Amino acid sequence: MKPNTKSNRDADANSNVADDITSLSVSELMKKLGSSQEGLTQAEATKRLSQYGPNEIEEKKTNLLLKFLTYFWGPIPWMIEAAVILSAVARHWPDFFIILILLIANSVIGYWEEHEAGNAIEALKAKLAVKARVKRDGKWVNPSACELVPGDIIRLRLGDIVPADARLLEGDSIEVDQSALTGESLPTTRNPGEALYSGSVIRRGEIGALVYATGTNTYFGKTAQLVQEAHTVSHFQKAVLKIGNYLIYLAVTLVAIIIAVAIYRGDPILSTLQFALVLTIAAIPVAMPTVLSVTMAVGARLLAKKEAIVSRLVAIEELAGVDLLCADKTGTLTQNKLTLGDPFFMDNITGGQVILNGALASRADNNDSIDLAVLGGLKNNDELNNYEVVHFQPFDPVHKLTEATVKDKDGKKFKVTKGAPQVILELVHNTDQIKSVVDEAVNEFAARGFRSLGVAHTNGEGKWQFDGVLPLFDPPREDAAETIAIALKMGVKIKMVTGDALAIAQETAQKLGMGSLIYDARGLGDSKRVETEEVATSIEKADGFAQVFPEHKFHIVDVLQKMGHIVGMTGDGVNDAPALKKADCGIAVSEATDAARAAASIVLMAPGLSVIIDAIKESRNIFQRMNSYAIYRITETLRILLFMTLSILVFNFYPVTAVMIVMLALLNDGAILSIAYDKVKYKDQPEAWNMRMVLGISTVLGVIGVISAFGLFYLGERVFHLGREHIQTLMYLKLSVAGHLTIFLTRTRGPFWSIRPARILWIAVVGTQIISTLIAVYGLFMTPLGWGWALFVWGYALVWFLFNDRLKLLAYRVIDPGKTNTQ
Repeated sequence: MKPNTKSNRDADANSNVADDITSLSVSELMKKLGSSQEGLTQAEATKRLSQYGPNEIEEKKTNLLLKFLTYFWGPIPWMIEAAVILSAVARHWPDFFIILILLIANSVIGYWEEHEAGNAIEALKAKLAVKARVKRDGKWVNPSACELVPGDIIRLRLGDIVPADARLLEGDSIEVDQSALTGESLPTTRNPGEALYSGSVIRRGEIGALVYATGTNTYFGKTAQLVQEAHTVSHFQKAVLKIGNYLIYLAVTLVAIIIAVAIYRGDPILSTLQFALVLTIAAIPVAMPTVLSVTMAVGARLLAKKEAIVSRLVAIEELAGVDLLCADKTGTLTQNKLTLGDPFFMDNITGGQVILNGALASRADNNDSIDLAVLGGLKNNDELNNYEVVHFQPFDPVHKLTEATVKDKDGKKFKVTKGAPQVILELVHNTDQIKSVVDEAVNEFAARGFRSLGVAHTNGEGKWQFDGVLPLFDPPREDAAETIAIALKMGVKIKMVTGDALAIAQETAQKLGMGSLIYDARGLGDSKRVETEEVATSIEKADGFAQVFPEHKFHIVDVLQKMGHIVGMTGDGVNDAPALKKADCGIAVSEATDAARAAASIVLMAPGLSVIIDAIKESRNIFQRMNSYAIYRITETLRILLFMTLSILVFNFYPVTAVMIVMLALLNDGAILSIAYDKVKYKDQPEAWNMRMVLGISTVLGVIGVISAFGLFYLGERVFHLGREHIQTLMYLKLSVAGHLTIFLTRTRGPFWSIRPARILWIAVVGTQIISTLIAVYGLFMTPLGWGWALFVWGYALVWFLFNDRLKLLAYRVIDPGKTNTQ
């Protein structure tokens, strides 16, 4: 579709018309729009189409190539690219190809994740009606819905999707399903003069309407715009940048010092530059984005087995940190299916009889949600077999009731009816005597969020007798209350967000044990408004929100995020799409619309909310693995950088060769990929990147690793009087063994034995260390060390490993006190 090219002036004119609908009568609005009961002329419609633009959602498209190139832009990509260029200049071709492959792999993975996330705008477009019945030149025609303009007269019938925002003309009231747009669980009645919103569905009746807003100026269009405007940078991406920047700045600083000292000493500049290049390559976290992405991809496959499909990998990390979950009520916390409650009944009749008479005045063939709910309230469907429905009068907006003529098994005929309680009261002969009692019952049901149906039957004299009131409600999902309770134990607060009335929201919240502080969202601003501190605090403390429109949901998520919360959002309708995309982790529940699924980061395929708990647990496991790797990677980089720098500056000695550094990087990063499958224990509190803790623990372990390395260096040179070439092999093996043992330190917060590692991690570490040991023993690219010295290095590394484990526990108590040491 072509993008909308209307000018800002014309867009403002369209918007102003939409703003006037609440203050103008239909006749005044028709006059303002320059329309009439005969509709617009085709010439005028064509002119307005050019002025206002097509009745469709504008889409901002990004060039796919430019989108892909953005993954080569940033601090870590820049340093990797610099390493690629320097490798080519120095003709270090193995390094060149390895680093280039890692750079491209990182970009391809990132691009594919975003591409697969789906296009919420396309899904929203699909919801628009394809054709519309429009009066042009006094005749009814059927143009494409995208050709509608403000001022058009349209005709709406049963089952139609409303193609644009419109005001109803003269006629009977109609029933409209707005659940996909506003979140209201029950069809609502719309009377002449009232507004209808694009994307809602006509459930009963037929009527004409005056179009007043099209395209992006409709509620539907504004929803789509909110989806486009919702762009967030994940906490995972921010953490990777912080870690990358820390290592890059440190590497550049130390390498610069090495080069400066080498120049001062008069060392061969070419050799110094080549070594500095290799050291820089080893220090840059080239594989970090890949390792973390693989970790999340493995987690995504595990979640898929639990019927939670991840469309954006970083959402796994975000879900681990979610502390507030905004849950859409209809279809998420509730079943989105009307159910009959316990009826109110008059003194001379039973509750079962009220339900039976209501069921006789219902017809399953109509597939009407109210009729199905009443029929579903029967304890025994066989009761209907005792009666024959001779005549059935379906619901219509004029009479506001259904009526049936029934014959029982004795051949006796009588009538039954159900409908609005006030309508049924007008039929009965003793209205004055029972009205106050019935009104009290209806009001009590309304206060609890129930919709009421009056039921009556004719007695032997043919007079209508009031039977009672049937309450209808949308029941909670069977697992919702348990899910909410478990979520609270895991540190996740649930907030209900619904388009339903305040009373319905309060009743549902009470049933689910969510709290009673439910606010009316009509007082909230839209996505552009900056709330006061007082209002923002009330939003934070609220247990839920009622009568919410799409811009309110988006706004609620935005306010909570600005207050420092990691916000999750569940939903299933078109109205949820903007908030799903805006949230740190948007979750589309089972049977969600395409728009909701496209906007969400995680899509649940199984019904109920219990899947979310499984997803949170798994995401926290994944976070633990990523956190372990981040600490390990920083520790090893510090260890190598500081040891190399101090050796060169203090002793004017290169303790390992350039080839040794490359082999260390390849073996260590290759084995650490297995951490994606490691066994961990998730916490009962939301996870968050604690950079003070990550960098603090890494620095402690890195510095103590340097001390242990210099200890071995001292033993080799001063005690055992080994040659410098033997010492280089000795140090290579020590750095390799100690490096992999560090994995077992960083993977647990408690003692290294507190959580048993996964078998694949054992195999990967043992396998790479066998290779590394054989290389040192037999001298591949280095001086042979022999088995005796290799065993000595292993023993030395293991002793320091045990000491480092005790030191790690102390460091956690100092740097991150108040937390348990069991994770």
